[in-house]
Amino acid sequence: MPPFDICGPLPTGTTLVEASAGTGKTWTLAALVTRYVADKALPLEQLLVVTFSRLASQELRERVRQHLEGTVERLQARARPDDDELVQHLRRGPDVDVETRIRRLRAALADFDTATIATIHQFCHLVLRGLGVAGDSDPHATLVEDLTELRRDVVDDLFLARAARGGNAPDYAASSSDARMALDQARAPLRPQDASPLVEARQDFMRDVRVEFARRKRRAAFLGYDDLLAELADALEDEDGPARVRMRQRWSVVLVDEFQDTDPVQWDVFSRAFATPGKTLVLIGDPKQAIYGFRGGDIHTYLTAAQTATTACSLPTNRRSDASLVDALQVLTCGAELSPGIEVHPIRAALTGRRLAGAPDNSPVRLRFVRGEDRIVMPAARPLIAADAAADIVALLDSGAEFDGRPLAARDVAVLAKTNMDLQAVRAALRERGVPSVLVTNESVLRSEAATWWLVLLTALEQPHRPERVRAACLTPLIGWSVPHLDGLGDAATDQAVEGVRALLTAFHRGGLPGVLDVLRGDGLSARILGRVGGERDLTDIEHCAQVLQEQVSAGRPSLTALVTWLLRQTTEESEGGSGTRVIRLDSDAHAVTLSTIHASKGLQYPIVYTPFLFSNFIRVEDPVVVHQGGERVIAFSEDRGARAAARIDVQDEDLRLAYVAMTRAQSQLILWWAATANTPDSGLHRLLFGRAPNLDALASYLATPPAQRPVAALDRADREPRGLTAEAMLTAWADAGAFSLAAVPDEVPLLRAHPPEEQADALTGRDFTRTIDRNWRRTSYSALAAAGEANPIGDVNSSGDTEPETDTVGNSDEQEVVVADLAGTGIRSPMAGLPVGATFGSLIHAILETADLQAEDLRAELLERISDERLRWPVDLDADELAAALQLVCATPLGTIADDVTLRDLAPSDRLAEMDFELPLGGGDLPGTGSLLRELGALMRRHLPAEDPLLPYAAKLETPDFGNQVLRGYLTGSVDLLFRRGGRYFVVDHKTNWLGAPESEPTVDDYAPDRLAAAMTHTSYPLQALLYAVVLHRYLRWRLPGYDPETHLGGVLYLYLRGMAGPDTPRVDGCPHGVFAWRPPAALIEELSALLDGSHATANASGDDR
Repeated sequence: MPPFDICGPLPTGTTLVEASAGTGKTWTLAALVTRYVADKALPLEQLLVVTFSRLASQELRERVRQHLEGTVERLQARARPDDDELVQHLRRGPDVDVETRIRRLRAALADFDTATIATIHQFCHLVLRGLGVAGDSDPHATLVEDLTELRRDVVDDLFLARAARGGNAPDYAASSSDARMALDQARAPLRPQDASPLVEARQDFMRDVRVEFARRKRRAAFLGYDDLLAELADALEDEDGPARVRMRQRWSVVLVDEFQDTDPVQWDVFSRAFATPGKTLVLIGDPKQAIYGFRGGDIHTYLTAAQTATTACSLPTNRRSDASLVDALQVLTCGAELSPGIEVHPIRAALTGRRLAGAPDNSPVRLRFVRGEDRIVMPAARPLIAADAAADIVALLDSGAEFDGRPLAARDVAVLAKTNMDLQAVRAALRERGVPSVLVTNESVLRSEAATWWLVLLTALEQPHRPERVRAACLTPLIGWSVPHLDGLGDAATDQAVEGVRALLTAFHRGGLPGVLDVLRGDGLSARILGRVGGERDLTDIEHCAQVLQEQVSAGRPSLTALVTWLLRQTTEESEGGSGTRVIRLDSDAHAVTLSTIHASKGLQYPIVYTPFLFSNFIRVEDPVVVHQGGERVIAFSEDRGARAAARIDVQDEDLRLAYVAMTRAQSQLILWWAATANTPDSGLHRLLFGRAPNLDALASYLATPPAQRPVAALDRADREPRGLTAEAMLTAWADAGAFSLAAVPDEVPLLRAHPPEEQADALTGRDFTRTIDRNWRRTSYSALAAAGEANPIGDVNSSGDTEPETDTVGNSDEQEVVVADLAGTGIRSPMAGLPVGATFGSLIHAILETADLQAEDLRAELLERISDERLRWPVDLDADELAAALQLVCATPLGTIADDVTLRDLAPSDRLAEMDFELPLGGGDLPGTGSLLRELGALMRRHLPAEDPLLPYAAKLETPDFGNQVLRGYLTGSVDLLFRRGGRYFVVDHKTNWLGAPESEPTVDDYAPDRLAAAMTHTSYPLQALLYAVVLHRYLRWRLPGYDPETHLGGVLYLYLRGMAGPDTPRVDGCPHGVFAWRPPAALIEELSALLDGSHATANASGDDR
């Protein structure tokens, strides 16, 4: 395969660029983008770059931008000896040509946001959204990242239905595994076709799962990532269809990174859309690193695509590793077939020197083996080799070795293994020797010990009356009791434990998992956990689990029972690996040895790499299996013996590729181990060492011997008795050939503790603060905005709530004296005339109306109970019976024609939402921006409100300097007293206990007539509150209500002046009841205000899309 030349003719047609580890795939891809822009004047909007993970796409976007920027800088500067080959190429030619290239690159940087650099799923979503009806995709469907819960529901329901019918069926675990495979390989046919009754029953279950899962997704309007691919592939089947036409019109050049991880559906998308004359499709990948078969990656698809490419070339230069390491690995791997059609080709090294110096053994590759004539079992081999690896690391770190001219540090060392079990063994050995380490894995944090601790604690919180659960929770590291402490307390232990758990339960109800975590921290959690061995890891997992659990609370599992049920499933069911926010995080960024799974290490590099367990590969072929038959992927059961054998070969081949990935992470030194175990013959490392000859002269006799009689056949399945000396001879031959230096593992590994070098602390100096503080950014509330406008304060006002004085003397002002036209209720005493005034009384009323069941059969008894409870928090001297009687009348007062005369007592719990907390971003929230001015709200009111609107006069107050010059930047927080639904419309309710009567007389219901309420509203800043809370309702409905239309669904704002609400016979004026101020601002005003608060000064469009 010829080498790819970045300075040669640019690829056209379908081009396969086959890379090797460390040969610069990402650099090549970024360089190709640069050349297409500079030499071909290709606009970035016509270029598509696709990769297979979000993290990779983000990194790729940044790398491409940096490459464009760096190339422009180099071309504008004088030529330098270290200019790369691409810069030298672009500098060739007349000055006018170079200036043209620079101009094109600058234009590309200016338009960089138009470049499509995305994951395969982001790309499919973009295309389907653009196709609309032509894409045959539900435009209202929600893209869901994780459909695991839906799949589990389907499996549970179908399994129970099948169990109810009886018969000989697989257990739940097997059924769940079958369902997962059926959905992961949704297009794979099931084999064999002539199955036995039991297998046929399993196949029927898999088909039923596929059908029911698809039906429930359609009903819920859900789309998974696999659905995006399938829908786009289907849309591209028609050669002359709109999908192919539009995609080809949109993108002229398509670059696909990490192509070895593709699958048949993904290749269908790319080949149908872009593998066509006149289009450029460049596929960059390394089949030797195809290790994601468990995620759906299909190496057979890569090989099929490679055969269809019009041009194939390779990247032959390793830019990662020292030349000596590249040469040694060439001896060990060159020519090896890692799978049919995948061979390790010769490569050359770009780095000619050696960066490692002063190590106990400077050999680029070292192999340590367990000597002996008897096969060793893995439970014995694992701790022995882990201890040997840890001792070797200690010796290396204590040797004074240097890497690239600086002292070698623990962070320069990585230990790679296939499983967490192996990594934990090494971690324990390192910890025993005083060497810090950090764990990097793709596992879910919900499979950690910390998740189990949380499960025990939440189970106790769910049932705090169960002493055994409470005691178990106290014994977890979260609470930290010891068994002797628990025993020493005797009978008092239970009472003390229950008291502590109930405190945590109260914290949960008030603040969720963060509240519980705060209480635990206050009880010394951090110090207690960090004092344990491995405490950093545990504390990181504890806090991470709390975050994941809180996400579940916010996503619809607010009850402890639901949360415990969900967590129990996560911690006990078979692990499916971590994804998104659940992947275990790094526990420390300190100087420490990195412990990583091989899968997590892909794409990374380390100066020194230890691979202690590459010699072991335990193969467990599940039933069914996914294999290739007749050119297609199928799901085959064990009755198909050929399929089972093929699956075993696939696992063995993938282990070869895993070994290749692990060995090629090293920059200067690689350390391997080999031991004869039952798992050894199937391992990739063993097949590399014993499946091929390193030195034909030294092994002539070996090769001349018939295979069945060869000494090393003792390591094959035919003969389980390994002969260590024979294996040692084979390893020696490899060492003599230059593959590695060879040493034996001692029978007893000495326990030597590391001596970390003393860190030289830099001299402490005061740091200069040079940043500019954005003084307009603040976390504010309606109350703070109103107070700032009224009081003209200096600096920011920060308020955490929306409490205001509950008194108002508007009725005494001559200019605001109200003449009531219809005084049918003249002289009716306010039901709250004898009750107190003030903010504490107002808070008490709010708390009662929030917590009371207003549809209780005995409402008076319910109110009295709530009054008794809430007065403990809001102590007010009053007559409870009088307050209960007044609130009964409040609940029976019609709310006016705007709300169909509904009463608070009429509202079912499902139609009301009390005390809804909100946090609304202003001017983009945390994003950079300028924000709007509050005076602009006044202009909106003047534009949208009719002249007769009772709240229009408030616009003038908003335009005064004290009010109007406030900048809306940061976040608006608060709590809406009540949202309710009536007749398909939604209303905002705010409770007011303001005294509107004369100071020295008892208030009457007439003091709360509609006209007087309008005057009271404008006298205060309640119109501002009403508008802000209407925007909160608008944003909430836009988020949660399908088909939301502001004109239809926004019902209005109701201010309930409770002292004027006298029950069913409350007087009315023109149909408006006393005590109720009803206002329905125009929907257009609310939409434009939402856009204004969001930082957009342009008028919102008709759809209300002000996001």
